[in-house]
Formats: sequence, structure tokens, C-alpha cells
Amino acid sequence: MPGIRLGNGRVTRMTHMARGGGCGCKLGRAALVEALAGMPLVTDPDALVGFDGADDAGVYRVRDDLAIVASVDFFTPIVDDPVLFGAIAATNALSDLHAMGASPLFGLAIVAFPDDADPDALARIMHAGAAAAMDDRCPVLGGHSVSDPEPKYGLAVVGMAHPDRLLRNAAGQPGDLLVLTKPIGVGVIVTAAKLGRGDPAAMDAAVASMLRSNRAGAEAALAAGVRCATDITGFGLVGHLTEMAAASNVGAELSSASVPLLPGARCLAADGVTTGGAQRNRAFAEPLIRVDGDVPCDVEDLLHDPQTSGGLLLAVAPDQIDGLRHEFTARGVSSWHIGRLTADPIGQIAVVT
Repeated sequence: MPGIRLGNGRVTRMTHMARGGGCGCKLGRAALVEALAGMPLVTDPDALVGFDGADDAGVYRVRDDLAIVASVDFFTPIVDDPVLFGAIAATNALSDLHAMGASPLFGLAIVAFPDDADPDALARIMHAGAAAAMDDRCPVLGGHSVSDPEPKYGLAVVGMAHPDRLLRNAAGQPGDLLVLTKPIGVGVIVTAAKLGRGDPAAMDAAVASMLRSNRAGAEAALAAGVRCATDITGFGLVGHLTEMAAASNVGAELSSASVPLLPGARCLAADGVTTGGAQRNRAFAEPLIRVDGDVPCDVEDLLHDPQTSGGLLLAVAPDQIDGLRHEFTARGVSSWHIGRLTADPIGQIAVVT
């Protein structure tokens, strides 16, 4: 098991240096909503997307045919291997740009690391993150670091898009089909590994999923004419779907049996493995969802599971679905039809079997 040597000579696992891990360490939605309530209103007409719509990145129009798209994402270790941690964190940060339909331009690294920890581990984190970003056509040009006993790494990312060809979480329409491009269950799998209850095959599948860029999925969506998307991260599938529904002034129906799960995730959920992030997600979403009584409890739990570097959630007009599947196939992107948007109740989710 990889570890980091500290100044006192002790070797420890990176995941044991942090209270949370990956996107599961995000501030809960309730606290975030309260904190953002007093933010000043942005009235600049060229500020196309701000914090108020819970979208994946900020967007500023600089010309009629060009907008700058920017986001920032960093978190505590979700795996113990410094190389995997850096690569996952960079892939996750770039997902925000892909979820908006933007092409990355460059990134800036954000680093927090203990003063007395092995600097070679930090070098491996940063090198792997920069390499993963470069694989996604996004050079890392600089960054900022602070001393912190709890390691953290991520990127601020800047991209570009045509203002009229953005993917937005506010562009859904009643009748749109909901399509997901990655299985869920990362949160319970990495938590089980941290507790020493993990299944190596399940962990390998989770890591492979987290390392897979959403670039191809976003390019396929744009080619098929899709205009509504978000990515599934720390607030879980249901949490991000409620954001999409509220922003689009629609409701949604989610078929729990159609939601793809990572290998081993359901067994772990049935055994009681969960995360603090999932509990916060569930508490916030409870007033916004109606769950049929025949939805299995373990599956319902996984709908709130915080994902790190999760897939894209797309709202697709019925007449676009065949074209989207063709574009996915051409790019080797997996996809699952998991539900639909409805006219009402606005912002509410019905979870059925």
C-alpha cells in the first residue's frame, strides 16, 4: 500500500491524512446555499453564467462568437497512490469544462501539503495531474501552494466556447430523456477501501471510471445538438438532477433500476458502507424527492452517493437520441437511459423502479 513519509519518520496512507476524500469532502448543499444567499447580484450582460444557477462553470462573453469558461475544483486524497490522486483530481477538474461544452485552454494547480511530508510524493501528485491535463489538451501553466497538514490538489481551469453552443443545466425541457455516461458508486467503494473492507476489483473499476475524461461524451453531445448537461460529482446523482430540474423549471422521473452501478457498489451499500457526504446529500434532497416503496434501500442510498470525476448527465430531446447514440458509439462512450424530465412538479424528482 503506497504511503507518505512524514518528518517524524512515520509512514501513513494519504487517505488517512484527510477527514474526507475526493468530491465527498465538498461542503454540504445546505451550508453552501446559506453561504451564497448574500452574494452580490451580477448585472453585467456579458456574464452569461454565474454562481446563482448551480451550473458547472462561470461563463463570460468576450465576443459575439467567443465566451471564456472557467472553473476550479480541488479535494483531499481519494486514493493512496500519489500518481493516481493527481491524475484523478485533474480529470475531475476538467470535467466541469466538458460539462459546459467548452474546450480547455489551460489550468493552474492548487496545492495544499504538509511542510514535513515527503516532497517526492508532492512532485508525483503534481506531475501526474499535469500529465493527465495535457492528455486532455490542457497545459498546466502555474499554480499556488499552501502549507496544510491535510493534503489537497486540483486545478483552476479555463476554456472557451461559442456563447450559443454551451451545455447548460438550465436548458432541459419536459419530455427530454435523461442519459448518464458513467456508472455510480465511487463513494462507497473508496470508503470501503479506506476502512480496509474494499474489493480490489471494485476499486480498480472505480479508479478506471474516475480517470476517464468526459471530453468524448461532451463532444458527442454537442455534435448531436444536445444543449442540457451537468456532471455528477459530490452531490450525487439525485442532488445534481435536482439542480438541473430547478434550473430548467421542470420535474424529473428517475428509474432506479436503470441507473448503472459500479461492480461491488451495491453489495457494499447493502452492508452499510456509506459516507458523510451521502448523508448530507440525502438530508438536503429529502424534501425534493418522492421514492416509490419498492425501490431497494441500498439502491436508493447509492443515488445519493458522492461521485468523484463522475459521468455526464444529459437531457436529450427524443428526436436527438438516435443521433446521440451514434455519436457515442463513434467515440467509444458508454451511456444509459435512466429517466426523463417532466413538466412538473418543478425541481422535484420521482424515483421509481
